[in-house]
Amino acid sequence: MIAFAVVVAAGITFVSYVLWPTWPKTPVALDAPSIPVTVAGVLFNLPSAAIRAPIQRHPGAHERVDLVFLWPSLMPPAADSEPAIDDDGAVPALRTDDRLFVTIAGLGAVLPPLERLHTIYPRYAEALAKSGPQGIAILPFRAGTPYEGEDLVYSVDKPELFFVRCSRPARMVPGTCIYEMLADTAEITLRFPRDWLTDWRDVADGFDRLTARLHTLRR
Repeated sequence: MIAFAVVVAAGITFVSYVLWPTWPKTPVALDAPSIPVTVAGVLFNLPSAAIRAPIQRHPGAHERVDLVFLWPSLMPPAADSEPAIDDDGAVPALRTDDRLFVTIAGLGAVLPPLERLHTIYPRYAEALAKSGPQGIAILPFRAGTPYEGEDLVYSVDKPELFFVRCSRPARMVPGTCIYEMLADTAEITLRFPRDWLTDWRDVADGFDRLTARLHTLRR
């Protein structure tokens, strides 16, 4: 019986070793062409130089991918200008210059962005919105809610096409905005400085062009 148990254990160990998912030990070079990755079963083609974590620079399935692009060129930064994030997924504080930070992850149990706009955000927002530049509205969230200290900023004409959640500037900390969009079962999250909202139409157009390069989205 002991000998049989040893044989079975050895067989299980061998099969597990053979079938255990692996990835290349050496990350793809920064100057390599776009690599195909899947997130939540959705296919994306991502430029290697834009991927921030070295461990994520390989083709295949990922739980999430973190990227950075220069604004307004929408090109990856030079290799020596943007330090990679840690392999454990830690994300440094958002810079406030010309960086656009992008995260692709599975939607999971979270409601899609449009459903949050119509069903969740109104529960926590003030009754009246303020007018913003170029036809946007700024709707503050109430104190004591999960979004305290943030504003919902959206296009007055077509809020479904452009809406973001933005933190308010506080002392020396500038405000930042989060733009979320759905790509089948994956969610693309873009983080950028709130100051960009003065030209929000150009920002929205740039986001559409960038996401179209990464993945053909269905609205």
